[in-house]
Amino acid sequence: MTDSYADPGTPDHRSAARYLWWLTISQRQRVAGGTVIGTLWMVCLLLPPYLMQRAVDDGLQSGKTGTLVGWVAALVGAALLNAWLGIMRHRIMTRVRMDATFRTIKVVVAHSARLGAELPRRVSTGEVASIGVGDVAQMSQTLTITGPGVGAVVAYLVAAALLLSISVPLALVVLLGVPLLVVVVGPLLERLQGAESKYREQQGALTARLGDIVGGMRVLNGIGGKEMMASRYLRGSQDLQGEGYRVGAVTSWIQALSVGLPALFLALVTWLAARMAAEGTITIGTLVAVYGYVAVLVVPVSNFIEGGYDLTRGLVAARRVIRVLALKPTVEDAATLRPAPGEPSTLRDADSGVELAPGRMTAIVSARPADSAAVVDRLGRYSASAATWGGVPLAEVALAEVRSRIVVADNDADFFSGPLRSVVGGRSEHTGPSIAQAFKDAAAEEIVQAMPDGLDTPIQAQGSNLSGGQRQRLRLVRALLADPEVLLLVEPTSAVDAHTEAAMAAGLRRARTGRTTALTSTSPVLLEQADTVAYLVDGRLAAAGPHRELLASEPGYRALVARGETDTESMSAEEAVR
Repeated sequence: MTDSYADPGTPDHRSAARYLWWLTISQRQRVAGGTVIGTLWMVCLLLPPYLMQRAVDDGLQSGKTGTLVGWVAALVGAALLNAWLGIMRHRIMTRVRMDATFRTIKVVVAHSARLGAELPRRVSTGEVASIGVGDVAQMSQTLTITGPGVGAVVAYLVAAALLLSISVPLALVVLLGVPLLVVVVGPLLERLQGAESKYREQQGALTARLGDIVGGMRVLNGIGGKEMMASRYLRGSQDLQGEGYRVGAVTSWIQALSVGLPALFLALVTWLAARMAAEGTITIGTLVAVYGYVAVLVVPVSNFIEGGYDLTRGLVAARRVIRVLALKPTVEDAATLRPAPGEPSTLRDADSGVELAPGRMTAIVSARPADSAAVVDRLGRYSASAATWGGVPLAEVALAEVRSRIVVADNDADFFSGPLRSVVGGRSEHTGPSIAQAFKDAAAEEIVQAMPDGLDTPIQAQGSNLSGGQRQRLRLVRALLADPEVLLLVEPTSAVDAHTEAAMAAGLRRARTGRTTALTSTSPVLLEQADTVAYLVDGRLAAAGPHRELLASEPGYRALVARGETDTESMSAEEAVR
């Protein structure tokens, strides 16, 4: 049996049913054990009615006190056995449920890590959140029908056989009762599947909208859009509430039938048995046994209905999971790989003509920031391109080596929650002096000084307890501590004031001297620090050279940089107001 913590295995995501089956066979021994225990428990529930029959018919006679005591003792033993089997069944089913939960979480997290930066472009945050909050638990609950489900079928057949030995009409009522339940409940389960699917879709979309509102609250306040977004969320919430009522209506009927139909079933069989006892066809003890058998049958019959209900919801949840698992990364390792350059080499983006010389700082400037960011994505191999690295096609280099030697520090890179030290440290261990120097180079020393516990201060997810400028400086700290061979920065100073930007620019130059570095920006403060500026027009290299030379020779560049100076002054004024 695979350990879901160490190796969850390769999921079968060709369909929702296949995924649930994969979760089942991945822990086949545990599921088989649960099935055996569940079957024994369900069948042993039929022992007390039989023992009561024997106690009534054989023990309630004059001079049969010893026989009565023996059957009563057997009844107590059966009760203890059933109690032990019930405990073991519950424990095993709990382990089955937890294994399925952690197995799904692990495969979803691993696949999300494989998708990397592509995940938020193709799946909303709400979709992933709703999978983790609701769908995983629902699928895991579905797997618990394996034990009680098989046991219910076996117990149903055993009870029918016992009733057949007593009366053929009683057995026929039992045998025909379950198909009737399927006819009644089946359409409701199908309707529930459609309603549940629609509800889950709306729930994911609404969760994503809430995340967008919370993440952009400062901007919304600034432009006066908070009320508009709040009203949209309110309408979406009301629609979701209505859909939830529809799901609840179908669910209430299913749950009502799961209780009511077995009770009617019990009443019918009991009435028939009582008529037979009154006519003398069966004994009083047999009547007691028939009542007990049918009362026990309420358990498997209810399990049939509840199992169908859980399976329906599990399939809906599994569809949402396999939708994520079916996503394929745009960038993957080629069939044939070539070794990367053994030493720092030139990175060239064939689509734009931009070249990053080893050991030098290059600034990429464009009137459209998306064009500059696209160059970084291609050079960092986050999108398909014909970029080369020392003459070797970047697409033919192992992706793991590209990621270890070329780091893209995006301006929207996420923060995980945890102590500030681990938030900026990444996966590497750093000494006190190296951390202090990185904070100094990123002009972020005051952030640590303002924290109540310094580097041990907890940072919330997404850095929500930090300002935009603080988050940006900490992203630079993290990038500098990573110390890659090639560092590609996207707008590293766009959220700070002019004074802080000048300190960050000088610190970046100091920290990356002799290392290949590229950044996208139109800020003159940063451009002054660059060895080479690559000026793009319509996504193609129009000119390259030192900042001051381009100012003198390129009117378009000069106008763009002048606009950058104006933006910097505006940012400084805004920071002053804050």
